[in-house]
Amino acid sequence: MSPTREHVTGLVLAGGRGMRMGGVDKGLQPLRGEPLASHVLKRLAPQTGALLISANRHPDIYAGLGAPFGAEVIADTLAGFPGPLAGLLAGLRAAHTQYVLSAPCDTPGLPDELAVRLGEALDSNHADIATVTTADAAGNVSLHPVFALLRTSLADDLTAFLEAGERKVRAWYARHKTVEVVFADERAFYNINSLQELADLERG
Repeated sequence: MSPTREHVTGLVLAGGRGMRMGGVDKGLQPLRGEPLASHVLKRLAPQTGALLISANRHPDIYAGLGAPFGAEVIADTLAGFPGPLAGLLAGLRAAHTQYVLSAPCDTPGLPDELAVRLGEALDSNHADIATVTTADAAGNVSLHPVFALLRTSLADDLTAFLEAGERKVRAWYARHKTVEVVFADERAFYNINSLQELADLERG
């Protein structure tokens, strides 16, 4: 049976260093008058029963952004900004549901049907993780591994993986039964990696 909304915790990943943006806190950069993380929270809230924000800087600001959604702010338990897997682990540990739906803080157009489609694929394939791929008009496939629906029971294995010094998302996924779900709208997963890209999106 596919996970229902109340069994899924949404996780906004906002714990990175933002190095490609000059070290700014990416999730707090404004788009159309609101921080990027707020756009993602608004998209995830109708799809999930609870919300978490993974943030290693400015926790008070993120707490304010999350308050209207009842979102709790959590931080990495590993020092040194070790990457998105550390944020995923924090989310898996903090969630009180069977599943976590993760999305990066810099993707304000994520689909309204993300949780439903990933949940259906997870259930029908008896998988542990469902993640996203897109294909453009030419058939070129892009992977979007940080968009994922994961079972919270994977937390111990992820802990061991990170404690062994591993950091690559796809390498950890390969340890588990993972299904890739193809979405037609590549722009829905467009992530903003620079202030120039953010300015371009604002104008568009």
